[in-house]
Amino acid sequence: MLRVLTLSSLFPDATRPNFGVFVERQTLELAARPDVDLRVVAPVGLPPWPLSSTTHYAPLAAVPRGETWKGLDVRRPRFLTVPGTGGRFHVPALTRALLPLLSQVRRDFAFDVIDAEFFFPDGPAAVALGRHFGVPVSIKARGADIHHWGATPATRARVLAAGQHADGLLAVSGAMRDDMIALGLPAERIRVHHTGVDLDRFTPRDRGAAKQALGVNGPLVVSLGALIRRKRHDVVIEALTALPDATLIIAGEGPERAALTALAAARGVAARVRLLGSVPHADLTALLGAADAMALASESEGLANAWVEALACGTPVVIADAGGAREVLTDPSYGRIVQRTPQDFADGIAAVLAAPHDSVATRRGATRFTWAANTAALHAHLAGVVSARG
Repeated sequence: MLRVLTLSSLFPDATRPNFGVFVERQTLELAARPDVDLRVVAPVGLPPWPLSSTTHYAPLAAVPRGETWKGLDVRRPRFLTVPGTGGRFHVPALTRALLPLLSQVRRDFAFDVIDAEFFFPDGPAAVALGRHFGVPVSIKARGADIHHWGATPATRARVLAAGQHADGLLAVSGAMRDDMIALGLPAERIRVHHTGVDLDRFTPRDRGAAKQALGVNGPLVVSLGALIRRKRHDVVIEALTALPDATLIIAGEGPERAALTALAAARGVAARVRLLGSVPHADLTALLGAADAMALASESEGLANAWVEALACGTPVVIADAGGAREVLTDPSYGRIVQRTPQDFADGIAAVLAAPHDSVATRRGATRFTWAANTAALHAHLAGVVSARG
C-alpha cells in the first residue's frame, strides 16, 4: 500500500469550485486505486485581520478546516499571507502552519511520501516537512508556479532550493521541463506528467443545435481562462475586429473584466463579445461543443487543460506558442499556433473557420491525454521516489 499525503494550495472548496479542479481530478483518480491510501492537505492563505474579515475574504475564511470532499479526507489549515511582500513570507508561514497538523495526521496515517501539487509555496514547505518527518518529497510544476514565482526576486531562491532538494519533480509538459532545467533544477529528476481529460464528458456534439442553445448565429469563438493579464484575452478581442461575422464568448473571471469590457466597446465589438464569468467545469463541454474554434493568447502556460478539452470536443484551437503548445498541436486538424498579435490571431481563426471541419480528426488530438495514463504515471513516479529512499 502506497500512503500519499497530497499537499496543494491549488484545490477546490465550496467558495471556489473551479479552483484547481484538475488537481482535484488527478487526486480522486489516484485515491481510487486499491493500492493507494491518500489524504489531502489543502492550505488556505489569508491576510491578517481585519483584511481577512472583508467581503472578499470572509467566505474563504469560513471554509471548514476539515471535511470529506467528494470522498477525500481534506484538511484546510490557514496560513498567513502578507499583502505587498511579494510572497517572501509565504513559505515560513505555511511551514509553521503545517508542522503541527502533519504531526497530528501522522499519528494514524504514516504517509510514505509528500506529493506537492504546486511549486510555490507548497514545494519549499513540503521539502522542509519531508526533512522533518524523514519522508521523500515530489513537487509538480504547472505553469505560473515556475514562470512567476521562479522569476520573482523575493521567491526565486526558495523555488530553486526546493527543486534541488526534492526527491522527484514533475512537469506538465516537455516545455515546462525545459524551463525548469533553465532555472537550475536537476534534469535527471524531472519527469513529464501530462494532464488528463474526461473523454466521456468532453465529446463532440451537434454544433448547430449547441449554438442555437446559446443564441449564436454565425461563427463562434470561445476562450477559457481567468480574466488576468497573462491570458491576453485582449488579443482575441482585438482580433474580432477582423472577423466581422464572429461571436466571442469568454468563460472566466478576474480583475481584467472592466478593462476587457471597455476594450470591446472601444473596438466596436461589444455586441459580439460575451463575458460569462466563472462557468462550472461540468458546463464547459456544452460551450466548447458549440464553438467553431477555441482561441487563447496566453503569454505563458504549462500545458493548458482548455486546449485538450477543446480538442476532445472536436473543436480546433488557435493558440500562441506558449508552454506545451507544440506538444499538443501535432497535426493541422488540431488547429493553429500563431504569433501573439491581433492580426495573426484573426488570420489563424479565419483559417480554421475556412477549413473543412472534421470533429473526429480533431478529437484524436485529445486521446493521448487520459486520466488512466495520468494516474498510472503518477503512481509509478511516487512509488519510485519511495523505493529510492529504501
